[in-house]
Amino acid sequence: MAGESSFDIVNKVDRQEVDNALNMAAKEVRNRFDFKGTDASIKWSGEAIAMEANGEERVKAILDVFKTMLVRRKVDIKSLNASDPKLSGKTWHIVASLDSGISADNARKIAKLIRDEGPKGVRAQIQGDELRVFSKKRDDLQAVQKLVREAEYEFAVQFANYR
Repeated sequence: MAGESSFDIVNKVDRQEVDNALNMAAKEVRNRFDFKGTDASIKWSGEAIAMEANGEERVKAILDVFKTMLVRRKVDIKSLNASDPKLSGKTWHIVASLDSGISADNARKIAKLIRDEGPKGVRAQIQGDELRVFSKKRDDLQAVQKLVREAEYEFAVQFANYR
C-alpha cells in the first residue's frame, strides 16, 4: 500500500544511559556524608543491578539515588523492576532489573485502546515485543501517539521508526 505511514510502539532501555546513571549513583553513594561508614554500594550483577548497605533505610536511599540518576539521564523509571529489601547476614540487599519489550498482553491492551478510542482507519499490528501502527494520515498517527502517551500504563512506552 503506497502512501501509508507507520510507527512502532516499543519499550527499549538505552543500556549506556543506564550504565551512566549507575556510575553517577555509585559516585554519589561513595561521596555522600550520610553513606559514610555504611558499606553502601551499587553495581552491575550480570544483567541486574545489585544494591547493598548495612541498613534497610540506607539501601532504600541507594535505590532512590539511582532512580534520580535515571530520571536525569532521561530513562523511564517504569522500566526499573526493584525487589523488596532483603536481609542477608548483616547487610540489606535490593536487586533491580530492567524491563524491555512489550509483553503480548500489554500489546493487546494498547491495540484495543487504539481500536476503541483512536481515529478511524488506524490499524495496530503486534510484531514480537513491539506494536506497529499504520494509517494513511500522519495526523491520525500523531493523535494515536497522544492517546497512548496520555494512557497511564505500568510499563514504559516509546515511539520509534516514524515513517
